[in-house]
Parts: sequence; structure tokens; C-alpha cells
Amino acid sequence: MESIHILLVEDNEGDIVLTMEALEERKVVNNISVVKDGKEALDFLYETEKFKGRKLPDLILLDVNLPKKSGHEVLQTIKEDDLLRQIPVIMLTPSSSERDIKLSYQHHANCYITKPVEVDQFLEAITSIEDFWLSIVTLPKIK
Repeated sequence: MESIHILLVEDNEGDIVLTMEALEERKVVNNISVVKDGKEALDFLYETEKFKGRKLPDLILLDVNLPKKSGHEVLQTIKEDDLLRQIPVIMLTPSSSERDIKLSYQHHANCYITKPVEVDQFLEAITSIEDFWLSIVTLPKIK
């Protein structure tokens, strides 16, 4: 399987660890970059300062509730950019708010997943994301 670059935008250290473990446990060859707030996500995507030379991700896992810039602001910026809008964005968040769900789809999220509270269910959700987005879907090549 070809290497996939995932950008994880998450401020919760526990969720970062669980997500990384779930992806690594499956032994799928992935390059995972992690940023912890909305501003840092945009800095990464626009290759500013400390992110010079980074490779654009093939897939973005984006939390809604982030410091500095919300996940909704990040998503809206991504989907308004001609190059970045090609990258699938999965909203992966503890929020089950109808407002957050509607706003995410209005800003063209590719899907919205509410993070399960239980660890086993969270790991299962990450596995499902991996199975679908990395094994079934053909992702665009973005240069």
C-alpha cells in the first residue's frame, strides 16, 4: 500500500495518543503530522515558518473545538482555497451538536464523526476511518 500523509489537528493529548496508536497498530504505512490548534493547522497547510518544506497531507482529521482558530474556521479556509479544497477533511470531534454538524457540512466537510467516549469504541472509529479512507477510497494526488 502506498504511504498516506495524514494531518491530525487535535488539541487533546489523550486523543492524539489514541489516534496515533490506532493508526500505527494496523501497520498501514502512514506519515502522520500533528498540530494542536487552528492557527498551527493553517500555518502547516500554507507552509509558513516552522513548516517550510512540509508535504501537503492526503487527508485531514480535524477537531471542531480548537484554540486560536476553530475547526470550522480552518475548514472554511481549506475549502475556499483552490489547492487545499481537494484534500478530504474528516471532522473528528466530541461535539454532537446539530449546529456543529450542519456548519461542518455547509463548509464542505467530507464527513463528520462524533468521537466515542469509550476507548474501545474510539479505536474502532479510527480503524473504520482507516479502512474506508486508506483502503477503499482513491485520494487525489496533490502537488
